[in-house]
Amino acid sequence: MRTPLSSILLVLFASFVGSFGAIFLKAGADRLERTVKGVLTNWRLPAGIMIYLTSFGMYTVAVKSGELTILYPMVSLGYLWTLIWSRLVFKEPLTRNKFIGVGMILFGVLVLNLGNR
Repeated sequence: MRTPLSSILLVLFASFVGSFGAIFLKAGADRLERTVKGVLTNWRLPAGIMIYLTSFGMYTVAVKSGELTILYPMVSLGYLWTLIWSRLVFKEPLTRNKFIGVGMILFGVLVLNLGNR
């Protein structure tokens, strides 16, 4: 079975969308109050969960017509997007180790996708 380009593009888009889920969960956790009112008015947490669920739905559709061994490692590209958003939104530092880790992820995804040819 060859993985269609549409499945690959959907997984790439899902990883991009899912990274926003992580950002909303972090933003919600930063504002978390241990009161009923605080939990009910913290819209960022349910927004993060909904974004993750949307991303999950896209993954499900994508893996239906593609190879799991090709598509699932591409999910890890969400770490690249999350690294970027964390820097832009939360001003988290970009360290050498983070770049090395993301580089290893990108290299692994590239190697696995070469097997799709």
